Amino acid sequence: MQIEKRVRELVEEKIADRPDLFIVSITMQKNNTLSILLDGDNGVSIDDCVSVSRHVGYYLEEENVIDHAYRLEVSSPGIDSPLLLLRQYIKNTGREVRVKLTNGDKKEGKLLSADESQIVIEEKVKEKGKKAYLQETALPFNQIKETRVLISFK
Repeated sequence: MQIEKRVRELVEEKIADRPDLFIVSITMQKNNTLSILLDGDNGVSIDDCVSVSRHVGYYLEEENVIDHAYRLEVSSPGIDSPLLLLRQYIKNTGREVRVKLTNGDKKEGKLLSADESQIVIEEKVKEKGKKAYLQETALPFNQIKETRVLISFK
C-alpha cells in the first residue's frame, strides 16, 4: 500500500495546476504493472498521460520506491470501464447508462443527475399492452453494483 500512497502523492503533485484532471485509481497489479487511471472533466490527452508518467517514473526511480522490475501504465479509463467516482457520474450526465443493482436488477436510461447519495436516470418503462413512457428513477449508490456508459453508434 505504501507504493500506491507515494504514487498518489506524485500524481497529485503533477496535476495540482490542472483542476480539470483527477485520479480514478492507482493499483499495483500481480503482474508487476503499476496502473494509474486518470480522467478529466474534459477528457485526458496523451500528453497529460505522458507528463504524469514521466514525473512519476522519474521520482519512483530516484527514490527507489519499488525494489523490483515493474511496468508503469498511465491512461484514461476505457469507454467500457465502469464509473467509479461521483465526478465521473457528473461528467457523464446526459449520456445513456446501464446500471447493475446489488439485487441483480438492471436499469438503463439517460443519466440526469448525480450527488453524494444517488443518481437519477430517465428510463423508458414499457408495460404489457400499454404505450412506453419515460420515468425518472432515483438509484442510491448503496444499491448500485456497477454503472457503465452505453456506447451508441447512431
